[in-house]
Amino acid sequence: MQAPVLSLRHYGASPGSHSHGYFQVLLGLSGTLELEVDGRGQRVVSGGGCVIEPGARHDFASPQGSQCLVLDSADPGWARCIALAPWTSHTLPLARYLATALQQGSGLAREHGPALLLEAWLAGTTAPRPSPERGRPIDWNALRTWAAAHWHRPLEVADLAAQAHLSPAQFADRCRAEQGHPPMVWLRTLRLEQARWMRSQGMPVTEVAQRTGYRSPSALTAALRRSKPALRDDGAAPRDGVGH
Repeated sequence: MQAPVLSLRHYGASPGSHSHGYFQVLLGLSGTLELEVDGRGQRVVSGGGCVIEPGARHDFASPQGSQCLVLDSADPGWARCIALAPWTSHTLPLARYLATALQQGSGLAREHGPALLLEAWLAGTTAPRPSPERGRPIDWNALRTWAAAHWHRPLEVADLAAQAHLSPAQFADRCRAEQGHPPMVWLRTLRLEQARWMRSQGMPVTEVAQRTGYRSPSALTAALRRSKPALRDDGAAPRDGVGH
């Protein structure tokens, strides 16, 4: 694949499944797109988004219908965004503008949109954000317990934020400040830690995969194998795909 391809796509209830040899960037404009990427659930809602790494098999469907701005790109810069949720205040207005421009046949949108999206997505790692609201403490232990009881369904930043009684943006800032990771990296680390503990207790890999919400035992085994060195050496969560 040579030049990046920017498009506006509608998804319906009919499921699909494939993989690509390039990054695929999804930004939600309306509705909810349900994804499973290498056995991990992911949900793209309006204002949200995800980056699917090259080679990652993903299943998708939208029972109620959804619309996304989609970028297919081989730019290695997107590797930095896999574990980063898009900074909504930057990416959503841009995505809506680009969607309108594409519908109007704008060549400039197709030419410059991909670079602008990457810049907007990464803005959250370099630009100062407002200080997180500290008025409401987050019970992280209770949140861990709640998440562990809901591995059977896809969990997103909005789900965690609702449990903490914060907006998704506030929760994302608090998670980075207090836990040292973006929400989805934090969540994925919890899932892997629980799976690893279950395996250490002698539980069969098939049962562990079912309890922790992985698509298959092989998907769980691969995730544990990829994450083990990073968790062992420095405690950081691995960048092993999108979602958890």
